[in-house]
Amino acid sequence: MTRILAINGSYRDDGITDQAVEAVAQALQDAGAEVEVVQLRDYPIAFCLNCRECTQTPGETPGHCVQHDAMQALVDKIERADGYVLASPTNFGSVTAIFKRFMERLTVYAYWPWEMNAPELRKAGTKPKKALLISSCAAPGLLGRWLYHTRRQLAMTARTIGAKPVGTLFTGLVAKQPHPRLPGKTRGKARSLAMRLG
Repeated sequence: MTRILAINGSYRDDGITDQAVEAVAQALQDAGAEVEVVQLRDYPIAFCLNCRECTQTPGETPGHCVQHDAMQALVDKIERADGYVLASPTNFGSVTAIFKRFMERLTVYAYWPWEMNAPELRKAGTKPKKALLISSCAAPGLLGRWLYHTRRQLAMTARTIGAKPVGTLFTGLVAKQPHPRLPGKTRGKARSLAMRLG
């Protein structure tokens, strides 16, 4: 059975990003996949300390953080998964702060001894898994997808954990109502894109 891990950096319960992740998860489950959704807003992980202790040992296996919180359990989930859904709405032209905090803790996926000028991604030489990227913004979708940094940051996250994006669902004009609903056309696209993770 294919195991898909969805990591959602949205702040709002049942907002557009939650609804899009739910639509993808349901489509995957209908196709026989096992899906786990992690809501970062409910996940207790601390800020990265930039100590780089986790980057000193070589190899494909993620390094170990000096902090003892839920991030190690999340890394274990990432390692066990066959594919990913990475999701964050756009806030100030970027992923949310909680998704950025998660991104920074992915330093464990880098090998960066002190004598090296730049890090090497531990999964760079491995066969990439697949990732679906989900985001939304107040601007028109096409404009937001290319103008803001959100999609690039989600793609960077995928690459860091050893995955290659196979599709993007970017919903625009989502700030005109206090409780927007995912349009039927977008829901259909979400189901279609989900099949690329199979």
